[in-house]
Amino acid sequence: MTITRTGSRWPGMLAGLVGLVSVVAILVGVWQLEAAFDGVAIDRQRLGTTPVTVFRPAPAAGAAGAASKASAPVVLIAHGFAGSQQLMQPFALTLARNGFTAITFDFPGHGRNPAPMPGGITDTDQSLQSLLAAMTQMGAFATQLAQAKGGDGRYAVVGHSMASDIVVRHAQAHPDVVATVGVSLFAPSISASTPGNSPRNLLVVAGALEPAMMADEALRVVARVAGADAKLDTTYGRFEDGTARKATLAPGVEHIAVLYSRATLKQTLDWLNAAWGRPPTAQAFIDSRGPWLGWLLAGVVGLAWPLSRLLPRVARSDSDAAPRARMRWWGPIRRSYLPLAVLPAVITPLVLWKMPGNVLPLLLGDYLVMHFALYGLLTLLGMALVRRAVPGAFAGVAVGSRRAAVMAVAMATAYALFAVGLPVDSYVFNVQPEPARLPLILAMCLGTLPYFIADEWLTRDAGAARSAYLVTKVCFLLSLVLAIALNPAKLFFLAIIVPAILLLFVVYGLFSRWTFARTGHPAVAATANALTFACFVAVTFPIVA
Repeated sequence: MTITRTGSRWPGMLAGLVGLVSVVAILVGVWQLEAAFDGVAIDRQRLGTTPVTVFRPAPAAGAAGAASKASAPVVLIAHGFAGSQQLMQPFALTLARNGFTAITFDFPGHGRNPAPMPGGITDTDQSLQSLLAAMTQMGAFATQLAQAKGGDGRYAVVGHSMASDIVVRHAQAHPDVVATVGVSLFAPSISASTPGNSPRNLLVVAGALEPAMMADEALRVVARVAGADAKLDTTYGRFEDGTARKATLAPGVEHIAVLYSRATLKQTLDWLNAAWGRPPTAQAFIDSRGPWLGWLLAGVVGLAWPLSRLLPRVARSDSDAAPRARMRWWGPIRRSYLPLAVLPAVITPLVLWKMPGNVLPLLLGDYLVMHFALYGLLTLLGMALVRRAVPGAFAGVAVGSRRAAVMAVAMATAYALFAVGLPVDSYVFNVQPEPARLPLILAMCLGTLPYFIADEWLTRDAGAARSAYLVTKVCFLLSLVLAIALNPAKLFFLAIIVPAILLLFVVYGLFSRWTFARTGHPAVAATANALTFACFVAVTFPIVA
């Protein structure tokens, strides 16, 4: 018997296969990520407005289990700028699975803490005092846990990036802190006159792919004990008197991935064991969520393609909705599409260079909304000059198809927000908006909508080259880099977010490509991406007073 494959059946079969593989990848990723929580008792609570999570070794049955719960050393873990307590889960689970009690929390203005962070960039002293006050509150909570059942009240602190400076200052002011771990550390409070045991027992970890200044800073603070010839991966001083110092680089990782590095987590565990005089943990559990997060997110992205086939047609006819012929990769230069991408990239940061900030109570988010908006408006203006007219957002949609267009936008947005947002919120960082952030999401849309509408019309046009989407996104990222270079004092922390924006461009670029191929109209993906980006930006950056 001969089986004939028709052209109409094969795409459906391929989509079904991709969907099946994607679902398997999602299930495997979730299963492995959840397995890391085995043997850990988790207690979620609030201290005032501060969300707090306590990770403890799960108690064994009987009195022996209760005793082990009480005797576990306490470690207070603090996230960095624009982070949240989910970002520090690898430390918390690694420590809890190896006999420690770990505490994570959200700083004011971050994550799910609705209290705004005073000061912001305009008054760094006030914001510093606000973060230190939050750390003091959490330190008192850590002391209470450490004093349970006759404990001595001592605890250790771990901080990343912005919080590395905070935990160092906190440890210098609180002698009950037995050890400090600074990840991607900068510590201006450690100077040439700082005593060798301030803070006590300091480990500094930087990513090998971070700027060289991070390794230089690590060696600088260790040199207060080791002397000018301080070297990496060498322990100096003594844990008994608090002068123990060590600097190390986690291989192959940068500023965010350093939090997921097995080397970072293993070094932290060994250091804290030594600080408490505990023997090295035999067959220690080290959180290794990186590959499983990759499986999960790859499955979510892969599943979007077969699901996009469920979207309704939006263009006037099936022929309009069919993928249109694209030019070669170098087409934008020949057809003058490249200037439409390059000129807004250069003009936008120059125009906004001297613009006042504080447009929104969202630290750096206020600049991003202006950058997106101006960039998009300049692109639309350029399109008008080249083409004599700029199409309306839903031009080409028949009157009877408006309902289909709304449905397509709702479906695409729901998947972009929830399919990606739920796993990210569970295992990476907070994307769940507090009520105070809802108006900020709407405000961000005023910037993201012009940008994505202009970009989708520009890159999905029949005359655009296949490289058009790549070219415009690279130009936008370079535009942000130029803005940071022009105003580093104000926009320095924006550099931390650029890799995350790049990742979002890749993921949602695939979503928009498949959405356009099905609906035949660029406004569907443009609206969905604009709403999604607005939500992610508005819930990530700190709220300031």
